[in-house]
Order: sequence, then structure tokens, then C-alpha cells
Amino acid sequence: MARRHPGRDDHTSGTGDGSPHGTGDGTPGPAEAAPPAGGTGIARRRFLGYVLAAPTLTVAAQLGAEALVPRQAEAAVPALVPSLPGPAELLDLNELLTLAALPTGNLITIRIDADGTAHFALPRAEVGQGVTTSSAMIVAEELDLPLDRVKVTLADARPELLFNQLTGGSNTTYSTYTPIRVAAAVARGRLLHAASLVLGQAVTTLTTKAGAVVSPAGAVLGYGELAAKAAALTDTAVEVTLKDPARFRVVGTGQRRVDALEAVTGRKKFAMDLQVPDALPTMVCRPPTINGTVRSVANLAAVRAMPGVTDVATVSTGVAVRARTFGQCVDAVRALVVTWGPGTAEGASDATVLEKLRRAELPLVVPALPLLTKAVDARFTFHFASNAALETNCAIADVRQDSAEIWASLKAPIVAQEQIALKLGLPPSAVRVHVTEGGGSFGRKLFADAAHEAVEISRAMGKPVKLMWHRTDDFRQGRTHPMSTSRVRATYALGEVLTYEQRHTSVATDFGHGIGEVLTAEAARLPVADATFSETMFQLTQISPYHLGVTTQLLAETDKGFNTGSMRNIYSPNVRCAQELVMDELARRMGQDGYALRRRLTKDARARAVLDKVAEVGEWGRTMRAGTAQGIAVHTEYHSAVAILAEIDCRPETVGRQVPNACTGPRVTKVVCAVDVGLAVNPRGLEAQMMGGIADGIAITLTSGLHLRDGHFLEGSWDQYFYTRQWNTPPELEIIVMPPTGDKPGGAGELAVAGAMAAVACAYGRATGTMPTVFPVNHAEPLGFTPLPTVPPVPASPTDGRDRAI
Repeated sequence: MARRHPGRDDHTSGTGDGSPHGTGDGTPGPAEAAPPAGGTGIARRRFLGYVLAAPTLTVAAQLGAEALVPRQAEAAVPALVPSLPGPAELLDLNELLTLAALPTGNLITIRIDADGTAHFALPRAEVGQGVTTSSAMIVAEELDLPLDRVKVTLADARPELLFNQLTGGSNTTYSTYTPIRVAAAVARGRLLHAASLVLGQAVTTLTTKAGAVVSPAGAVLGYGELAAKAAALTDTAVEVTLKDPARFRVVGTGQRRVDALEAVTGRKKFAMDLQVPDALPTMVCRPPTINGTVRSVANLAAVRAMPGVTDVATVSTGVAVRARTFGQCVDAVRALVVTWGPGTAEGASDATVLEKLRRAELPLVVPALPLLTKAVDARFTFHFASNAALETNCAIADVRQDSAEIWASLKAPIVAQEQIALKLGLPPSAVRVHVTEGGGSFGRKLFADAAHEAVEISRAMGKPVKLMWHRTDDFRQGRTHPMSTSRVRATYALGEVLTYEQRHTSVATDFGHGIGEVLTAEAARLPVADATFSETMFQLTQISPYHLGVTTQLLAETDKGFNTGSMRNIYSPNVRCAQELVMDELARRMGQDGYALRRRLTKDARARAVLDKVAEVGEWGRTMRAGTAQGIAVHTEYHSAVAILAEIDCRPETVGRQVPNACTGPRVTKVVCAVDVGLAVNPRGLEAQMMGGIADGIAITLTSGLHLRDGHFLEGSWDQYFYTRQWNTPPELEIIVMPPTGDKPGGAGELAVAGAMAAVACAYGRATGTMPTVFPVNHAEPLGFTPLPTVPPVPASPTDGRDRAI
């Protein structure tokens, strides 16, 4: 795989160059006399921070609304009918989350310990996306500290943070970048001040390098020596100026993940790796249909007497079993004889849900006027997709009479803490929620499903439990990306697009996590407010990157009988896929090149730049064999832009490949991705995010979807869900990180999924000569697997793992 970072050397040193960049006490250093003329970014502004009363140096940031950079209007692009800005182009979800977090930014602190290390408790979840690494890089940069001397941990639930402890919307680095820098700059200034007192020299003569203060005469004082001297007896306000980005030596360079060694050696601690006293393995026997209920259990006594079983209890989600080992739990779950009541989706199938979606669809407004204009009309169907991450749902809970303690990977820990407290009748202060690292999420860990269930089981049994969902539980009862349709009409005349209408209709998306605390979480569940919440989320996330005349994109939702959630994006992959396919059809009918049409109508210069880059590097328009083709797409969101060019092979010999226990079909043979996130804190981490998003996009376009039948999903594990496998990923994959176009990072975690899905779908349409309208394209039966039974709810442990390995 080739990787490119235009316009930047790939520095690997994390020490800084020791150049003075301000004294930290409010007086500009020699290199900081004034911001450059015309500068508009945040990097050279002065900020207020705090030195907090503590035995060792502890600092925090204070921010105001100036932390957000105002958007600048783009020059108009020649078009017959330029489109007005949509809501998300004025204020998007990322900005909303950042504004909500500002009032409590001063509660995010950095501590310098006596050994010279900086400790930062990140109020976000690390689920594999690399935010602990990027956060450590920001601290190291502003403190002039080696990266390996920055320790980032995950903060427990802190209700006082309100909206500032939610991990979602690709918002972590965007919202915490400035607060972390300000706090680190305060710390550096205090260390310089303490060193000046010890050395008897002016602060302006001192520099910092590699975790030490250096005098002109060569005296060196380590940060550890100065930590106590720099501490404060009372909280003290301090004004600072941030480091000039021109002197960055860590931020913007490709760095290995700080947790990589622990991950590959098995030392990384997830919830199931924690040893909480007397918390024994626990699993749940779940109903055969979605959200079914327990009516009776015929053999409780017999199951309680099975080897290793300590407790069996009926709970709201099924029948819980606690045993000495998880293997004994599986045996007990399979042995239970349960009479089940109906669930929330009884008798539902793909066809019945699709009919509900059709009935709920909002009408199009612009009529077809064949004498004046022509129109492209299309309807797209996107089937349910599994939200199952590699790590299944799991949590540890220890519920006592007057307290509770929970360990889980949670993206909204404040909501979990407050809802659990309400359920137990305890004050939130009596419920401790520890945020553990997670093995994947894709949005699922916004919900505390496992934590709530573990709490209920622990209370019922009166003992600590270590709850783990079976993989089949995840696929059949876990969170899914909802089934949806998109109805699109675009009118055109004389080679110009005049109107664009899109009516996206979806099974209801659960926003019960709110925006990080219990008030918005509960409001999102109200019968009226939930519809408003969903439409708000839709409008704050959907941006059409093109001038398509009078443009309207509206959402309607129906059917709340499913466990749904965001899956590495909310609506964008499906909405963008539909629009890009229509763009290809418009280009075909108007006799224009697909790339040229997109380029001419693209609103944003950054989006145009990434589009040009992939067209150039991917050799758009090159001659290809019959049955193969290129597709191209651009996607903008959260102050970032990505363009993807994909090549696909749909020839019979490729589609008909035989791979044991697999679904083959078309093969994506090449992907070129260009990404602009403003300022990439860690280009290497950004590449990884793009790779994962591309794999997701390929999967949901071609092979990965859930089949709904008789109130349950047929897929029961990864070997039936057909996610993109190693043998089905593109052998040519190039990620191009564009040069910085700003002094602050944009969102990246979800960015590539929509672009990849759209590009692959367009390539498929060009290769086959038919626009695809159902996704994944292989969803039609007969199935490529034999469904597992629903009773018992989990299969027996396999004994043929080596035979099935590919």
C-alpha cells in the first residue's frame, strides 16, 4: 500500500526543538511578539487558563466561544442555479457538540508528576480509533515533552462535565484540541516560571526541550524537579499564547500508537480482562425474536445444579446464568427450557419493513415537467446492517444495597451513570462508572446496554457479575444500523441541474444517549421529541457537496420495534451513496463526464482539491476491460473532505470465485483516497481511519447486510455476515493525506465510509451498465449460509476452527 503526505516531512521526534514560544506567564517570548498579519486561526490567540491548587503542578483550560473558527464563505461556483447553504453548512453536529462542551472545558486537567511525566485523564472513550495517541501528541507538542512521557488514561463518569464526556460525531479531537493545548501551555509556563526562580534568571531567557528547562549557560532542570515548585496553593488564572504551528514537531507527524505494544502483546486491558473480586462469568439466554420476553422457565432447578453454575435469574432481557467459566455459562444457556413471549418485531421481515418505509415516505414537491425539463427519478433500499464490533457487549457490575460500581467501555458514561442511579434509586454519587478501553464500537458503545443489563443481573443475584454477550447475541439482539430508503428526483435542462430532492425514510434511529447527559437522553425518547431529535440530527449532519439548484433533503422515520443506533455514521453513507449514483446518471444523460460534472458543481475548494487529487492519482478515465470500471465520489462533513476513486471487477470469473464459507461477488481492485481534515494531528492514525472506513464502505455496498425473517435476524456471526475479508480488500490502496488547510483538526472517524460506499456503488453501476438500487448488492436470496437455530439462542462452541480458517 502506498501512502502520501504532500507538503510535510514525516518527523518522528517527539521532543520539540527547544525554541522559545512564550514564557507561559502572559509575556510573549522572543519568537512570539505578535501574530502574523492577517492571521485568523486560533493558534496565535491568547487564552486564559488556570493553575489549580494541588501538591504537584495541575492545570486546566478556560475557553469561550472564540474557540470556534468562523466559517468563511466560498466564492460562487458557476452554475445555472447555485444551491443555498444547508443547515449543516451553517452549524453542524460537530460544532454543536463543541459548543456544548465549552462551558466545562476548564474541568479538563493535566497533571505533571514528580517523575516528569504528564498525566491526562481523557473524558472520551478509546475504542480503537486512536484518540489516546492523538491527545498524547497534543500534550507532548505544547509541553515540549517526549511522547512516551505523556500518560493518557480514560476518565470515569464525571457528571459535572455535562456534554463534555460524549464520544461521537467524530468530535473528540476537534473539541478537545484547543483545551488540551491551553492546559499544556499553562503547565509549560509555570514550569518556566519555577525554573526562573530556582536559577535566578529571567523567564524570557529560558527554553524548554525534551521535558526539561534549559538556561543559556546550559543548566538543565527536569520537569519532575520543578513539578512541586510550580504547584499553586490556590486556583490562579494565567494567560497564555499557544505555540506557533510552524514550530510543531509532534503534531502533524506520523506517530505509532501509544498503546500498540500492549495491544499486540495482549496486555491491553478491556472490560473482560479486569479482575474484580467475586465477579464471575455471566451470560444471558435470550429470546428467539427481537426483544421477546420470558413467560416461564421449565428447568431452573436442573440448570442451577449444572457444573460450575452459581446463580440463575430471570431478568428483563432473558434468563441470566452466572458460573465459574464462560464455557459453563454457554452450556447452561443452551440447556435452559424457556417459554417466550412476543417481542417488538413479531412476524417482521425485510418485505414488511420495506412496506412500512414506503408508506412513511414524504412526498416529492417538484413535479416532472417533460416539456420543459427532464428528470432522474430513483429509489434506493438499504438493508439493516449489524453494529457488532469485534469486542462483543460486556460489562462488570457490583451492585450493593447503597452503592453500585460498573466497568464498561462507554461513549456516554454520564448518561449510563445517571440512568443506572435512577433505576437503583440511588444518588448519582453512589454509582461509580469506570470507562474501560473498548475493542471497537462504530457507535454501538454510545449505548450502555451491557452495563444496564449487568446492573440488573447483579441486583437480582446480589453478587458481582462479569457479563459477556455471545457473538450471536450481538447479531440478533444487538444494535443495528436501521433499514432505510432514499427517494430522489433531480431535474435538469440544457446541461444544468435545476432541482434536487431527496426523501430519506428510515426505521427509527435510537438517540437515547442524547448528547451526553440524562436530560437530552430522556428527551430523545419522548414520543414527540424523538422525531424532532432525529430530524435535527439529520439536518446537522447532511451536506450536499454540490450546487444542484434548489435542494431539499428531508428525513422521515417509522417503526420503533428495533434496537438501532448510529454505525460509524448516522445517515451519511446511504444518503451520499444515493446522491452520487444520481450524479452519475445525470452525467450519463447530459453527455458529460462524471468527474467533470462533479468538479464543476462542487461547492467547496477543499472538496474540489481532494476530488482532483484522486482523479489524477487514480488516472480517472483510463481504458479498462469490459466488466470493470471506475467510480468516483466526494464527501464533506465535520470540517473535513474526502474523495475516493474505486475500481471494481464484475467479470463472471471474478464474481463466480469460490471461497469456502464465504460470499464473493465483485472485487474492488483499487482504491485511491485523498483526505483533508484541516490539520491532521497524526497522519498515520488518519490513514488507519481511512482504511477502516473504506473497508466498511466496501462491505455495506457489496456483501454485509442483515436478513430479517419472522421477527429475527438470520445472521448469527461474522462468518455469515460477510464483512470485507482480507482476500476481498483492494490489492491497490493509496491514502493521500493533503497538506494542512487550517490550524485545527476536523472530524475523521466516520469520514471515509460514505465516500467509499458511494464510489464503490458508482463503479459497480458503470461496470454492469445498471444503477444498483438495493444494498448490499448481494442481499437477494438464496442465502450464502445456513442460519443458526434461534433455540437454543447460542450455538455450541465450534471444534472445527482450523478447518474454517481462511
